Amino acid sequence: MSKPLTPRETAERSLITTYRKTLWKPFIAAVKRYELVSPGDRIAVCLSGGKDSAVLAKLMQELQRHTDRPFHLSFLVMDPGYRPENRKLIEDNAALLGIPVTVFSNDIFNVAFQAEKNPCYLCARMRRGFLYEKARELGCSKIALGHHMSDVIETTLLGLFYGAQLQAMPPKLRSRHFPGMELIRPLYCVHEDAVIAWQKHNNLRFLQCACRFTEARDNAPDGVGESKRQEVKALIRTLRRGNPNIEKSIFRAIHAVQLDTFPSFKRHGNAFSFLDFYE
Repeated sequence: MSKPLTPRETAERSLITTYRKTLWKPFIAAVKRYELVSPGDRIAVCLSGGKDSAVLAKLMQELQRHTDRPFHLSFLVMDPGYRPENRKLIEDNAALLGIPVTVFSNDIFNVAFQAEKNPCYLCARMRRGFLYEKARELGCSKIALGHHMSDVIETTLLGLFYGAQLQAMPPKLRSRHFPGMELIRPLYCVHEDAVIAWQKHNNLRFLQCACRFTEARDNAPDGVGESKRQEVKALIRTLRRGNPNIEKSIFRAIHAVQLDTFPSFKRHGNAFSFLDFYE
């Protein structure tokens, strides 16, 4: 009689069996299509305590295990002011899934929560800076974040509806403030539904965000509160009822932008008008 699989082994096996089509293949497609990982890379995979970064960490471990182009991985957990029980959940999940994390702390939550406008944006920017700094300290030149296809679509719509701009989220990005550092998003082609399915299949419980702003949102009667991202999520769910391919359409659209049809656009921060090229 074969020995029962551990939770770690079950989670790892499901990535390349049960969820091979929805997780493993889209992950590999993004890594190859956008040239996210190169031989000899030293990559810091950043874990927030949520489901997305957890599945990213496991996929990166699988890639490292099976590739013929070796690269190095570190796993970073930043504690921006978690309650003790939330930090313990993160550390317990990392141990359960066999992810050797390096944990460091700061007080970002307190700073961001005091901001009058865009606390989530401020939090994200501050977190990224601290992650770049710690990754560089560990000898890494790339940080990998758990943003997936659904994040890309939602961010695009948020910019259109509330930022008066057509702007997407790129698969990789060179840091302007940390020379030589690069951000990569290996889950770029993975839909959030697949991550949720993997989590449920393996009976795993992760943090949502664990900041006070998110808790206020979750306690709102509609589950949206003042969160524009949650509002956009709800809109997409409504649109999907009439058009199941709505998200695929939006995702493909950001890969096929027709600049010739726009009256103006920006490139590397410089503004251009169609009149500049009309003649």
